Amino acid sequence: MSDTGERPWRQDNWGVFGELPGDLMMWVLIVSEFLVFGAALLAFLAVRATDPAGFSADQAMLDRTAGALNTIVLVTSGLFAALAVVCREREQRTRARRWLLAAGSLGIIFLIVKSFEYGHKADLGIGIETSPFYTFYYLTTGFHALHVVAGIIILGLVAWADSVRNVEAAVAFWHMVDFIWVLLFPIIYLLR
Repeated sequence: MSDTGERPWRQDNWGVFGELPGDLMMWVLIVSEFLVFGAALLAFLAVRATDPAGFSADQAMLDRTAGALNTIVLVTSGLFAALAVVCREREQRTRARRWLLAAGSLGIIFLIVKSFEYGHKADLGIGIETSPFYTFYYLTTGFHALHVVAGIIILGLVAWADSVRNVEAAVAFWHMVDFIWVLLFPIIYLLR
């Protein structure tokens, strides 16, 4: 213990890291997820360079409208989540809960749109083994969808246990989910 009786490992003793919203371990998780998705996107781009024509042909079969709609849905849900933090900091707990539930509801809409997109591909006989493009498409967007599911659960739990710290941590995770989609959408759907 230090002279003040504080434990040296407490988060508020870590300078700039003690000023992060939410919880330090959530930030460790967020950084690790960025590294995983970053590696996947770099691998996608590297394999794409070996067969640009094949990737372009497969990419042309994606539903850009569904991808754009999902981008709007997730960005809007991120706004709702941010509003939840503001409301919770102002002790407006009911409003904060409503914003969290609205953000989670948009996450459900994202998953519904994505499931229609996957279903359409399945109807065309397109699966994870159809081509290298679709292997990356299903792995990256599927892994992202799992993060959306986790985020919806986290937002729901935090709407119930809504301390400022919990709300900040949950919203930080949700913003990571939003941001990763904002990277995936142009790279997977639009990059030629």
